[in-house]
Amino acid sequence: MNSTVDRDPLIEVRDLTKVYGEGPSKVEALKGVSLTIHKGEFVAIMGPSGSGKSTFMHLLGCLDHPTSGSYRLSGQEVSGLSRDQLATVRGRQIGFVFQSFNLLNRTSALENVELPMLYAGVARAARDKRAQAILEKVGLAARMGHRPNELSGGQQQRVAIARALANDAPLLMADEPTGNLDSASSVEIMTMFQHLNQDNGITVIVVTHATDIAAWCGRIVTFHDGLIVDDRASEMRKGPE
Repeated sequence: MNSTVDRDPLIEVRDLTKVYGEGPSKVEALKGVSLTIHKGEFVAIMGPSGSGKSTFMHLLGCLDHPTSGSYRLSGQEVSGLSRDQLATVRGRQIGFVFQSFNLLNRTSALENVELPMLYAGVARAARDKRAQAILEKVGLAARMGHRPNELSGGQQQRVAIARALANDAPLLMADEPTGNLDSASSVEIMTMFQHLNQDNGITVIVVTHATDIAAWCGRIVTFHDGLIVDDRASEMRKGPE
């Protein structure tokens, strides 16, 4: 853990299971997972395809319900919430970054970043001001009016990170965020995650299959066959200052 880690838990998971299907086609994606992640941690979730890491990420991100077990986010039990209630929790507490960026192609970088605030009912002037400030923070002050097809892959992912920060969520979840990027852009993105974690105290969880990406994180949790098989502290790789 780094110096920004708070003693209070942000995520508390106990005996979490997820089962898909029934009978012969039943798949136990998670088989009773327990994990605590504290505020301010920078965590990599690793494992081969089919290990359960993506299912676990979906549950942590309030995108799905567990079959059984407990999940507390910021002290609130969320495992039994309705879909609408989960959507509210996601909007307030979690920012998402995806491998494929998931940007709206016909709108500018600024408008993409404003979108979560629009859904949250933030007034036009306020969301415009905040979106500009966040884009400046991620180094895209000169690209605010550009559409995604006018930006490089690394720049698109920075827009996606800015969008994830729009509602000031305490938790940033990134699913293979460097999967579509070259090595130099991957370093830029992981350096940015480190700065957000260390300078702003944002809890960052990165799902990745790549050991060189996991090396940027302060803790590495490894899944295999629906279970956590390793959970260890890591000396964070450092990028360019």
